[in-house]
This record gives sequence, structure tokens and C-alpha cells, in this order.
Amino acid sequence: MKAEQSHQLEVARGERFEFGKNWAAFLRLLNEDRIKAAESWITRMLGFSDLSGKSFLDIGSGSGLSSLVAHRLGAQVVSFDFDPTSVLCTAEVRRRYAPNSAWVVEQGSALDEQYLEGLGQFDIVYSWGVLHHTGDMWRGLELAARCVKPGGLLFLAIYNDQGAWSRRWAKIKKFYCSGRLPKLLVSGTVIPYWVLRGLAADLVWLRNPLMRYRDYQGKRGMSVVRDWFDWLGGYPFEVAKPEEIFQFYQAREFTMQKLHTTGGDLGCNQFVFQRPALGGG
Repeated sequence: MKAEQSHQLEVARGERFEFGKNWAAFLRLLNEDRIKAAESWITRMLGFSDLSGKSFLDIGSGSGLSSLVAHRLGAQVVSFDFDPTSVLCTAEVRRRYAPNSAWVVEQGSALDEQYLEGLGQFDIVYSWGVLHHTGDMWRGLELAARCVKPGGLLFLAIYNDQGAWSRRWAKIKKFYCSGRLPKLLVSGTVIPYWVLRGLAADLVWLRNPLMRYRDYQGKRGMSVVRDWFDWLGGYPFEVAKPEEIFQFYQAREFTMQKLHTTGGDLGCNQFVFQRPALGGG
């Protein structure tokens, strides 16, 4: 079954969040400040800023923002996403900012072994907050590793395992995706709670409440509102403890170059791994 048909069936059955629609709303907010924030964050995690001559695979490209950053840093970029609207979003970003480039944008699945083998291997394989939404995270992690050239880097972000809380969130997300009314009930309950909780904390600590939302953009160039909906609806949903991801790739002889955790809270732990070079050097 083609990726687009499979995606449509999963959405219709309430088994998948339509990430692409959320990214389409985000693109109305995309500007140079957000692009620079994303660039700063990506280069900080990679440890270098010149990607000239390097190949870059974006697994689950979403809005296309990270792929755009890689392109601007000099990489030869291939982007793909399972969600057809996300593919259109990435293509729109390419049209706006790199219309005559060799940047490739396709639809595909991170679980399609044959498709990934056809893409080949890359100097940098990047998949931020994606593989835990595939429905088979560990297979996705395995296939992503195969896409890395010897000596290349694998940059991942995977939801943190919070035990019982993560299991509760999985049920909420599944309910959210089950229909229009559940979407309204969940978003109409949880988002006001988050806003009021943040406001209360700001008042206690004598902070400007507006700074919370202004500063959020500076982290990765994202929008707090779009990320709220992404979190509430993000289904399928899997999680892992940092040590589980580390052990998984250690068994495949990858070495961890950088780790940024959530400190046990909600959100994604971020990892940069390196595949051993040929000959073990």
C-alpha cells in the first residue's frame, strides 16, 4: 500500500494525528528569526556549523524548517515525511527559500525498509520527534541507523518515558484523534490549564507572562501554540528512557556524542550518535 493511502486510512480510523495540518498553520509564522533560532540550536547539538559537501537526510521533515537550516549550512538535503500535508509544507519552504536548489522532497515511511535502502546512506541522518510517532519506534530507530554512513552522525529526539504519566498521555492522545468532539474536549480542557498554570507561576516569580511565549521561539524556532496541539494529538505515541536509547545504539557500535535530556519532565530527550568509521578508525 502506498504511503499516502496508508496515512489516510490511519487518520480515518482515528489511529494517527494529522501533523501536516498543524505544520501548515506554523508556516504562517515562519520568518528569519525562527530560522536563525533553529540554526543556532541544530549547530549547537551537532557541534559544527559548516555542512558543505555533506549529505543530510531528514526523516519526518514536518514543516521543512530543519531541512532548510541544513540546506543553508551547505548540505545536500533529502527530506521525506509520511504525512502528505507535511510533504507539501516542506516543499513550500523549499519554494520560498531555496527554489532553484537540488534539495529533494518526497513522501515516504520511516518504516519502509525498501524505500530507505533506495535512498542510500548519509553523512547526517536527522529525525527530531518523529520515530516515536511511527507506530513501531524501535524498528524506526533500527532503520534510521542503517541510513548513516560509516563515520556519520545520527541526530534523534525521542519522547521521555515518564512511566504511568506517559501511559495516561497515550490514552489522551488516542482519544483526541478519535473524532472532532474529543479534539474539542481535550484541547478545551488541557490548553487553558497550561495557560493558567504558566500564568500563576509567572505571577509568583514576578515575571512578565508574555516573555514565556516570546522566549519559546528562541529555543528551536517553534511556536508554543502549534507545539501544544502537536503534543495533544501526537499519536501513535511511544516513549523511551535515555538509557534505553543509549543501550540500543551502543549494541550497534554507535557512540554517543551529545545528550540533552528533559530532566525527567515532558518532552524529548535529544541524542547525537556517531557510527564507527570503516576499519574501526
